Amino acid sequence: MSGNGGKSGTMPGLPPPKPIPLKERAAMVFVERAQIDVKDGAFVAIDAEGTRTHIPIGGIACLMLEPGARISHAAVALAAQAGTLVTWVGEGGVRLYSAGQPGGARADRLLWQARLALDDTARLRVVRQMYAMRFGEDPPARRSIDQLRGIEGQRVRRAYELIAKQHRVDWKRRKYNPGDWGSADIANRCLSAATSCLHGLSEAAVLAAGYAPAIGFLHTGKPRSFVYDIADLYKLDTVVPEAFRVAAKAQKGQLDMPPERAVRLACRDVFRSSGLLAKIIPRIEEVLSAGNLPKPAPPPEALGPAFREGTSGDDGHRG
Repeated sequence: MSGNGGKSGTMPGLPPPKPIPLKERAAMVFVERAQIDVKDGAFVAIDAEGTRTHIPIGGIACLMLEPGARISHAAVALAAQAGTLVTWVGEGGVRLYSAGQPGGARADRLLWQARLALDDTARLRVVRQMYAMRFGEDPPARRSIDQLRGIEGQRVRRAYELIAKQHRVDWKRRKYNPGDWGSADIANRCLSAATSCLHGLSEAAVLAAGYAPAIGFLHTGKPRSFVYDIADLYKLDTVVPEAFRVAAKAQKGQLDMPPERAVRLACRDVFRSSGLLAKIIPRIEEVLSAGNLPKPAPPPEALGPAFREGTSGDDGHRG
């Protein structure tokens, strides 16, 4: 396991704690080969020897369960109450199998997101805004989304080459097989672990803000298309350099742990030092606002946010 956080579960006879705002939480915790349960009011991981490790569930954004991890109904319920995303991932976090939603999404935001995605002109505006945010310059004029996707892919491939060269990492191209984790080279395995961390954090932010992970703009057709859209805004500046830095150490035999674990710890640290979690939710609205379509007002009978701004939690959480 790796990761850390703040407050956590309830004690018998005490009222449930108010969720900590997402932007104030630690990023994530990975758990493998352990039983997750609630014991004596605490959220714990119990290994094969019966050793309990306390997980401060209310102080993390995302709990990522790897092969060998099992979770009880009580633990899932407490995670949902705390507004913490629970995901089931493959070895090294390379594949997402399932994810729980930390509360009910805001219908007005879902409608706005869907309307933008279905309007060709608005969608192109959103994609152009994401390009400008990612590369610090406006994209070429009069380009379709497919053309912008191709230009972006070329720039990303070139960025990988440059960052690999800076860290003196042997690099050919981005290639890995999700069904055969060990067949990829060290650099690709580090990149997969790093992007998995960023995707988990981004999905927690997307869900907490009340949007749909599947309704993407540049990425489409995948359960996490919008998560990939948002994560790509930060990938080259955060997790990719860390992945190549760890890969360089691994190639020199300078690691005292598996490279995937070293990458996770490095990502955790860069998330904390950059304050990334606090930046993602406002950036989502900034991206979507570029579509220049008005946000629909929630109907009078709609249920409001579970936790009001200025008290605790984030819009979208449902206790």
